[in-house]
Amino acid sequence: MKIIPVACLEDNYAYLIVDESTKSAAAVDPVEPEKVLAAAGEVGAHVDCVLTTHHHWDHAGGNEKMGHLVPGIKVYGGSLDNVKGCTDQVENGTKLSLGKDIEILCLHTPCHTKGHISYYVTSKVDKDPVVFTGDTLFIAGCGRFFEGTAEQMYQSLIVTLGSLPKPTQVYCGHEYTVNSLKFMLTVEPENEKMKQKLEWAQKQREANQPTVPSTIGDEFEINTFMRVDLPEIQVFNLLIGYFYFT
Repeated sequence: MKIIPVACLEDNYAYLIVDESTKSAAAVDPVEPEKVLAAAGEVGAHVDCVLTTHHHWDHAGGNEKMGHLVPGIKVYGGSLDNVKGCTDQVENGTKLSLGKDIEILCLHTPCHTKGHISYYVTSKVDKDPVVFTGDTLFIAGCGRFFEGTAEQMYQSLIVTLGSLPKPTQVYCGHEYTVNSLKFMLTVEPENEKMKQKLEWAQKQREANQPTVPSTIGDEFEINTFMRVDLPEIQVFNLLIGYFYFT
């Protein structure tokens, strides 16, 4: 299994998932279809389907054009989202396959949008699984609560995504890592893992390199939104609430 990030728009990521034995590929959120198809061509892959995380234009906005460029392509999207160009709706637990060796499990991770889907991908050949989290989980961050509640985001982050194996590689929808870590350090200024990750991320961006992927295990160390069950984080939140509302 080969994962190819494709930088799109200002700070978005689309991705190609390539089954290397068959060169069959899935495109995740191909908002700029020509870029994604060009990247597939560079590795000799053919795009068989689109995996849409949610309906926002910067993720689903390329689906209809992809359908024109690749006639008959399947475009998957959440059944609770109004995904442009969607041909096949998926729900929590829907299973898909790619090529000969890759299995894809659809996970409902609502809050940013009510029908947001994350895609958990495993390979019969490769050891570590991957997950495409769209705008639910970022590296050291999470998406805005546009269509859901804090309770839903907790369920999506801690219960659903947090239950995946710790080595699971996390590929998110935006390059927000540096700013997210700067914010996280205002909450946990003594967190050495965050400091180290920020230094590394800044060097990556200076070299025009992506900061993806992270891992689920890393997120439990550098992402305060994944650490809200810790007593010290809960005390901080209580203090913020006290000073804000009094």
